[in-house]
Amino acid sequence: MSHATDPYRISEEPFYQPQTDEVELYEAAYAERLPVMIKGPTGCGKSRFVEYMAWRLGKPLITVACNEDMTASDLVGRYLLDAGGTRWLDGPLTTAARIGAICYLDEIVEARQDTTVVIHPLTDHRRQLPLDKKGELVLAHPDFQLVISYNPGYQSLMKDLKQSTKQRFAGMDFDYAPPQIEAGIVAKETGIDEETALKLVKIGGTARNLKGHGLDEGISTRLLVYAAQLIKRGIKPNAACRMALVRPITDDIDIRLTLDHAIDVVFG
Repeated sequence: MSHATDPYRISEEPFYQPQTDEVELYEAAYAERLPVMIKGPTGCGKSRFVEYMAWRLGKPLITVACNEDMTASDLVGRYLLDAGGTRWLDGPLTTAARIGAICYLDEIVEARQDTTVVIHPLTDHRRQLPLDKKGELVLAHPDFQLVISYNPGYQSLMKDLKQSTKQRFAGMDFDYAPPQIEAGIVAKETGIDEETALKLVKIGGTARNLKGHGLDEGISTRLLVYAAQLIKRGIKPNAACRMALVRPITDDIDIRLTLDHAIDVVFG
């Protein structure tokens, strides 16, 4: 018999390599149904961690990729007009609150502040969501939890969370894994050999050292995986690295030459 949560359950274990005690910390936060804020650079594993924890806890997961055009109605729901008249359609936040899912708002700072305030009543003792347009007050399911993430190093003063929002969450800091662990992640994800994975991580480290010195953001673990996939497909390492690691992150000629040189040094 099907259940409302079935479409949102993760059937297979997502690969996630713990770095410290983040799994234990998250499990404790979920046990208390504390809202959780995850901060870290792009492509360091924040979303994969949330997927892994949802699988580990056996809970449904509803993910929302936030953007600047997202309205409160996109989160909570709206009336739609069809052949039978008007009908209400729950948004992802409302659906998660009703069925007891983990609702993950990815890159929350991309959403407008007047949109994010709708989450406030779900993040304190009330655990409720007013649907003003419908005249309904949704009481969150006992299993519901709200998780948000963002990259604190890649935002302007206009794109930050209000303190009134931040202080409703428990916080977790994420970063790129240490080289040996990150190489293991790349190897596991792609099936590439450990030696090549370590070389890719070394190039990634070179780019990350340029952050703030010509680069807004370093090479993510996600991009290292892309490069490894290309190499596994038979593309020469130097070409794969230029395509996956350098061209996506900068158009600056000098930075490109610096990184291209680093690739040639590492791979010959």
